[in-house]
Amino acid sequence: MLIDDIKSTIGASLKAGDSRRLETLRFLLAAVRNAAIAKYGAKGEDGLTDADVLDVIRRQAKSHRESISAFTKAGRKELSAKESEELSILEEYLPKQLTDEELTVLLQPIADSPETNFGLLMGRAMAAVNGRADGGRVSALLRQLAGRS
Repeated sequence: MLIDDIKSTIGASLKAGDSRRLETLRFLLAAVRNAAIAKYGAKGEDGLTDADVLDVIRRQAKSHRESISAFTKAGRKELSAKESEELSILEEYLPKQLTDEELTVLLQPIADSPETNFGLLMGRAMAAVNGRADGGRVSALLRQLAGRS
């Protein structure tokens, strides 16, 4: 399971003295455990699936992207660099992201459907994408393909 990979990487990072990776993965593990308790209660980590862990990693990655943007706008290059390092560590555990071409091929049939409610189209699109692309990218491309601005 993915959580076991994270735990083993924490051990390896501790032995190797890789403090940035160790810190990032410890925060991730804490977030995963909190999510497990929130979702499964006393069962906690025992009920955890890889999908649950990936969901937490995606949320953490999104938070890091937002922080990078904010630090860059504020001129805090050192903090932006730290967040970028942590983001790259988290991205090692995420599935490969779709290219724009792959995303277009996946979204074109959805955009061509007669549905006019964009919320329903987005729901179908996000289900088709299955976490392999950021929601903002999906939304922008779907609007473009559907001819909406």
